[in-house]
Amino acid sequence: MMATGMATGDDGRIAGDLLGWYDRHARRLPWRAPPGTPAADPYRVWLSEVMLQQTTVAAVGPYFARFTTRWPSVEALAAADEAELMAAWAGLGYYARARNLIACARKVAGELGGRFPDDEAGLRGLPGIGRYTAAAIAAIAFGRRAVVMDANVERVVARLFAVATPLPAAKEQLYALADRITPDARAGDFAQAMMDLGATICTTRRPACALCPIRPDCAAGLAGAGELYPVKPPKKAKPHRHGTAFWVERGDIGQVGAVLLVRRPDKGMLGGMRGLPTGPWTDAPPGLAGAPVMTEWRQTGLSVQHVFTHFSLELNLACTRLESGCADPPGGEWWPLDRLDEAGLPTLFRRAAEIMEKERGR
Repeated sequence: MMATGMATGDDGRIAGDLLGWYDRHARRLPWRAPPGTPAADPYRVWLSEVMLQQTTVAAVGPYFARFTTRWPSVEALAAADEAELMAAWAGLGYYARARNLIACARKVAGELGGRFPDDEAGLRGLPGIGRYTAAAIAAIAFGRRAVVMDANVERVVARLFAVATPLPAAKEQLYALADRITPDARAGDFAQAMMDLGATICTTRRPACALCPIRPDCAAGLAGAGELYPVKPPKKAKPHRHGTAFWVERGDIGQVGAVLLVRRPDKGMLGGMRGLPTGPWTDAPPGLAGAPVMTEWRQTGLSVQHVFTHFSLELNLACTRLESGCADPPGGEWWPLDRLDEAGLPTLFRRAAEIMEKERGR
């Protein structure tokens, strides 16, 4: 089905009303220039947009502050040690973004003389930059007219036009409708205004339609049907997988000691990150398959669960202790237990470590 159309159809008024609201109510974010002011630093816009992919503003804020303090320019980020960058990213999730981040920084700093392309086509030629991110950087950092379509904007447009086509089939239709209302002037402010409207007023549940600056033009809002849009297909159950995480301590009993960490392969889940050794992730519990050393293991009966984008995972925890004189397992590194918080573990392994530290303290 196609869109039913706006209540009034005045495209120009929508942009004007929304920009007027944004001038008064724009969120103050560290990567943003105030409304109506020259574009922000492209490096900060790019960094924030990569971090914000599938991640909330609240979660990104502290990471953005740490990154820009430690690596204040694209040249500084390009020169960063990749392992240090991955550790700094730990906990933010979707770790392919971090690998693309440093690859992109190195391309901009090296091949492009430290200057980001100022249009969508050029930006999409950089690692990790797709349709949405290219449009956002072009509009926000360079003032280019671009159609910026994230989940918040999809929701606003779907309600504004009462688009009955379910997602994801509706994406191109929503893009065309967003294009229709995107102004030539203040493209960056308009994009951020749409994002802010979706994040603060036109929310997924209980939208505050009475406060919406474009309510007179919103077909779904005027019909009292805002929460019905965007239309989504029924959710499919995620596959559930099982694995074992191996906690290997080194050191004599009573000493601080160290725990064995490994660097995960660059490709695959949590690629390039430090973590506890694990066996295969399978449909049934794999037991001690893939253990990093041949020794006596204790199954703790404890586990950690984590939900990824496409599946959920339960890792059972097994532990052992190697005395200080034992041969080191190949391909790992010993990390002091009293400095484990500095290892940059992703959330899954950080939670597993917290569980094991409580267990060993009993």
